[in-house]
Amino acid sequence: MTEKTMITKDITGTLRALPAILALLATFSLSPALAEEPAETPVAMSVEDLKKQVIKLNRDLFILEEDLLFPASTQFSVFLSLNTGEFLKLDSVKLKVNDEVVASHLYTGRQLKALQQGGMQRLHMGNLKSGDHEITAFVDGIGPDNRVYRKAATLNITKGTDTKALEIRIQDQSSNYQPDVSIVEWE
Repeated sequence: MTEKTMITKDITGTLRALPAILALLATFSLSPALAEEPAETPVAMSVEDLKKQVIKLNRDLFILEEDLLFPASTQFSVFLSLNTGEFLKLDSVKLKVNDEVVASHLYTGRQLKALQQGGMQRLHMGNLKSGDHEITAFVDGIGPDNRVYRKAATLNITKGTDTKALEIRIQDQSSNYQPDVSIVEWE
């Protein structure tokens, strides 16, 4: 059995026990007999210590789970930024990696406003093996003259053993009154 498999089994067992621990803590916290005692009793202090330990354990398990699911050698992230509004009202984005759809998103008015104010969305986070890959982003929306607008951008990348991050940039271009979609690799 590999070390990764053993850690995964330990995490799974601990996560299964976590609801029981939390229920036990809730029972101690809500017990009428304990509620009548002063807050500084040894029992109340030990319950508070247990709560803090459970919260710390939960955080550590989350970090470990993310490290196991997305190791740095295969980690791949795609972000989306929007610098438009005059020539495009974004409706949806679809992301393909090697002709397989890995993410798609329909945007609400609030999400568009956040993106237009400089926000950035993590569209996808996953694993990607080393080697050559084709990344394609499809952008749908309402373009100039209230016409349906659809544009795609493609980038061929070579994934090494380091983390790889890309950004889909959607920008207005006043030179041709059209939005521009590009995929940029972060250094």
